[in-house]
Amino acid sequence: MEEKVIEKLIGAFMFLPGVGYKTAQRYAYKILTGDEQEVKNLASCIIDAKEKVKFCKVCGGFSTADICDKCKNRNSKIICVVEEPKDISSIERVKNFDCVYHVLHGCISPLNNKGPDDIRLKELLLRVNEGDFEEVIIATNPSVEGEATAMYIAKLLKPLNIKVTRLAQGISMGSDLEYTDEVTLSKAIEARREI
Repeated sequence: MEEKVIEKLIGAFMFLPGVGYKTAQRYAYKILTGDEQEVKNLASCIIDAKEKVKFCKVCGGFSTADICDKCKNRNSKIICVVEEPKDISSIERVKNFDCVYHVLHGCISPLNNKGPDDIRLKELLLRVNEGDFEEVIIATNPSVEGEATAMYIAKLLKPLNIKVTRLAQGISMGSDLEYTDEVTLSKAIEARREI
């Protein structure tokens, strides 16, 4: 009987992305052998976050209110378009960069039956049309789907006479050319700048 309960717990942890059986098993054993108060705190935090965190009605990012603090408090002329709410925290790590966000909740991916109508493009066009933005930065992932989505958005925004930019792509600091793939190297050469 206890094996079934433990296996069920292991299976529950495998729901998390990137967690295989062995990692889920370690998590389950930690729960079973851990301090009862810590386990209750973990469970409480999970339930609390799931009940209180929702999507901002303006940008589509995570928020505990109808409109997130970034949308309420920032008066930026730059809107940064990202694929998922979690991408906002990556951009936010850049200090002294002031922008507001727009989360697409995915990207155009015909192989996954996701077209332009399945992501938040209409909302983006509405915000750009109604707002006083000077620039739209497209910060979708550097994947085939991310590139296709970026090109599609740029084409949609072109008639609106607004500056549309894409995050530069290339070789990361500290890496060796020897181990850099040709697509990354090609992007780095295209995005080269004078020094």
